[in-house]
Amino acid sequence: MADAILTLNAGSSSIKFALFARKATLPQQPELVGLIDGIGAVGQPAHFKAKDAGGRVLDDLDLDLDGPATTPHKAALSFLVDWLQEREGGWSICGVGHRVVHGAQKFSQPIVLDAAMVDELRGFIPLAPLHQPHNLAGIDAMTAALSGTPQVACFDTAFHRSQPEVAQLFALPRAITAQGVRRYGFHGLSYEYIAEVLPHHLDPACAAGRVIVAHLGNGASMCAMKDRRSVASTMGFTAVDGLMMGTRTGNLDPGVLLYLMDYQHMDAKALTRLLYKESGLLGVSGISQDMRVLLDSAAPEAREAVDLFCYRAVREIGSLTAALGGLDALVFTGGIGEHGAPVREQVCGQLGWLGLSLDSAANAADAPKISATDSRIEVRVIPTNEEWIIARHVAALTT
Repeated sequence: MADAILTLNAGSSSIKFALFARKATLPQQPELVGLIDGIGAVGQPAHFKAKDAGGRVLDDLDLDLDGPATTPHKAALSFLVDWLQEREGGWSICGVGHRVVHGAQKFSQPIVLDAAMVDELRGFIPLAPLHQPHNLAGIDAMTAALSGTPQVACFDTAFHRSQPEVAQLFALPRAITAQGVRRYGFHGLSYEYIAEVLPHHLDPACAAGRVIVAHLGNGASMCAMKDRRSVASTMGFTAVDGLMMGTRTGNLDPGVLLYLMDYQHMDAKALTRLLYKESGLLGVSGISQDMRVLLDSAAPEAREAVDLFCYRAVREIGSLTAALGGLDALVFTGGIGEHGAPVREQVCGQLGWLGLSLDSAANAADAPKISATDSRIEVRVIPTNEEWIIARHVAALTT
């Protein structure tokens, strides 16, 4: 059997996975990709779907994950391992790479996991209570299902540890910041991939210069890079900061939360639901969190949601440009960044003061380069590939 690397991104209700052939040069395209969705949904089965490298559907079926002896996540991952061994029996999994949201200040590089390391990562749960437990559940389940197979944690915060100290601080008492309350930044695996491939898309001086990468999707953030290293980001202590998102508020005056607590009597659970699940594009529009739906809608509320999304993006680009001391290139990635031509056009249309000029035809065609020939700022669309970054780290750290 051929050796393969499995990558996992375990969330609260879904598990994304990909399988890469382990070769001397790791291919950027996986042999197969898939999703287990609806994990833990009450009264509904989970759903499994997998496709091969050519996009052919290999399986598309409902899963019954109920059982007294296991959790739904463990049952889902046990199913995945069995499915890989039975349906794709030509592969031998020699390493598993996990997206782990939080590595705190300690981890700026991926690590090979052991029991002590996993326990240490559990200590970071207070820093990411909505994400870290599910990442760890994936690690626990794969450790049980593939005993002896190396497991590697790749941290979404790690890429941003290159930021200067001043960019990571809040104006809070030192006794609080000493407890780990600081700006961490997220989407680091996506930014790491873009940084890796920038020299293939920009000339060397520009790639090493002042670049802003806009990772726009249901979760959205931006990262300012110099020498292809993070110097500032829009997300901070949590992944709800910065840009407006599908269902998340983005940047919000903390006085709003005090008002809601004092006068609307909202507790922490209600505020969490509001900030993470009920706001953003969904909350403003009252229609959908899906940018595609809003762009196709004639409702004024949909238009307002799109306008606010773009306005916040322009504001953050201005802030990151100031942190960089100028701008040489702007890169769009993520679902909206890669496919949302109207969003890119609206954002770039408000950046003429930077000397940015858009090629409307290239933008409409989702071309790799969408800046006009006379633009002082080069604008690119680069698809991200977090799974490959994870797989590459697994290949480098395991034998």
